[in-house]
Amino acid sequence: MCQSWIIEEAIRYRGKVFGSREIDEISEVIAAHRERSQWFISRELCRMWGWTQPNGVLEDMIGRGLLLRLEAQGLIKLPPRGKIPPYHLSAHKKPTNVELDQAPIEGNLLEFRPIELLQVRRTPLQKLYNSLIEQYHSLGYTRPVGEHLEYLAFSRSWVVACLGWCSAPRPIGCRDRYLGWTQEQRIKNLYQVVNHTRFLILPWVRVPHLASHLLGLMARRILRDWQESYHHEVVWLETFVDPERGFLGTCYKAANWIYLGQTTGRGKNDQTRRPNRSLKDFWGYPLKRNVREVLYG
Repeated sequence: MCQSWIIEEAIRYRGKVFGSREIDEISEVIAAHRERSQWFISRELCRMWGWTQPNGVLEDMIGRGLLLRLEAQGLIKLPPRGKIPPYHLSAHKKPTNVELDQAPIEGNLLEFRPIELLQVRRTPLQKLYNSLIEQYHSLGYTRPVGEHLEYLAFSRSWVVACLGWCSAPRPIGCRDRYLGWTQEQRIKNLYQVVNHTRFLILPWVRVPHLASHLLGLMARRILRDWQESYHHEVVWLETFVDPERGFLGTCYKAANWIYLGQTTGRGKNDQTRRPNRSLKDFWGYPLKRNVREVLYG
């Protein structure tokens, strides 16, 4: 049964607008596949609307999020939930602890160069990365959604740092104002923006200027790695820094990142327009001089 009559205004989700016509289309897909899983329905919608990543993979997590939001607002009725998908279980499973020698690593950066970055996603070193982030990063480990790459930094045989990167969040006011792109340009080109989600210098590593050095290495490395993994380039890096946790973004400044301002303190699904979390400093870094020209295309 069509429920579009109860929609008083368009629903906006992840930069896309959904009105009565789109809700009717979703309802028709649900009715046609009433015996199938919610996961199956989300993938059918992605196929119907052409929601794919540049490498051709369906954006079913975005479709799933939309379905859950519409159901929470009473606009659709999904089939009963079946088995919990494997990705959902793995996202909440705590990483297995891997112990490392914690003998102090101290001294001048020159003593520990060259630093080697190893991309560890889907390699045997993934467990070590997950474990170190869970044990020593203030936010712990959560499985990233969407495109992402994760790195361990080595000096000789010693692990000294972990760095995680993933697809950028949708609208960020200070970033969008700085880049000056329209909403349509942002929706079209956001896949070329990557967020630095985890940065951990291990607690027993005390090497001045190591953090900014690692950021410099990553800026020269990540474009190639992203191209190889996801078959498209990235042109802009960004990150959140939480001053309430005592982080000032000093290493980003030293690595020539640009301070863009503060967030509003509201989550991506906020409906109240009131701050409900700490304000974050926001930093960005262009990987190309003509970054605006690329992102306006």
